[in-house]
Amino acid sequence: MDAKLNVLLVEDHAELAGTVGAYLEACGHELDYAADGLVALHLAATESYDVVVLDVMLPGVDGFAVCRRLREDARVTTPIIMLTARDQLDDKLTGFDAGADDYLVKPFDMPELAARIEALSRRAKGLTARYEIGELSLDTETLEVRRRGQPVPLSGTAFELLRVLMREHPKVVSRRDLERAVWRDEPPESDALRSHLYNLRQALDRPFDRPLVDTIPGRGYRLLLPDAAGNPS
Repeated sequence: MDAKLNVLLVEDHAELAGTVGAYLEACGHELDYAADGLVALHLAATESYDVVVLDVMLPGVDGFAVCRRLREDARVTTPIIMLTARDQLDDKLTGFDAGADDYLVKPFDMPELAARIEALSRRAKGLTARYEIGELSLDTETLEVRRRGQPVPLSGTAFELLRVLMREHPKVVSRRDLERAVWRDEPPESDALRSHLYNLRQALDRPFDRPLVDTIPGRGYRLLLPDAAGNPS
C-alpha cells in the first residue's frame, strides 16, 4: 500500500461520494468532502491536499470552472483527477485545458481510481513505481501493462491483482492478502476473486504460449516468471 494521502473529494452524488470515500479511507487515506464547486474552491485554495478528485457535473460552479479557477486564480498546483459520466473527446480536452491532470469516466472500478490517485501523487513528488520481471512490465503511473512489449489491457481490479503479484514475486500470495489488496476491509461475499483472476489470466496469456498466474492449492497464487538469472520461479 502507498503512503497515506490527503484527498479532497468533490462529488454532489451522496451515495457515490460515500462509496468512494469509504474505499479510499479503507486504503489508509484521509478525506475532506465537498458537494458543490464553491466549497471545493474554498477548501482546495486554503487547505493542503495531495490530490483533488473533482466531479464535472456540480451544482452552481461546475468542475471545469472549479479546475480553471484553482489553476489560474488561486495558483493551486495540487494534482486534479476529474470524474465524469461523459466520454466525449471534447469533454476530456476541456478538462485538460482547464488544468486537470487525469480523467476517469463513470462507472469506474474503485481500485483503478485509487491507483490513479496514488500515481498522480507519486508523479507530483517526482516518484515513479514500475515493476519489470522477465517479459512482463507494469507501470503504476501510466497504468500500462506489457508482455513481450505488447500492451495488455486490464480492468482496475485485474491491474491491482497483478501489481500485488508482481510486487511479491516470487512469493506465493494468499487468497486473503489478494482480497485485502483489492477490497480492503470489505471483501465481497461472492467468489469475486476467482472471477477476476480468471479475467487476469485470459488477458495475460492470450495469445502467448505460457500461462503466468499459478495456483498453489491451499496456499494462494504466484507468478511464473523467470528470475534475474533466467530460471523460472
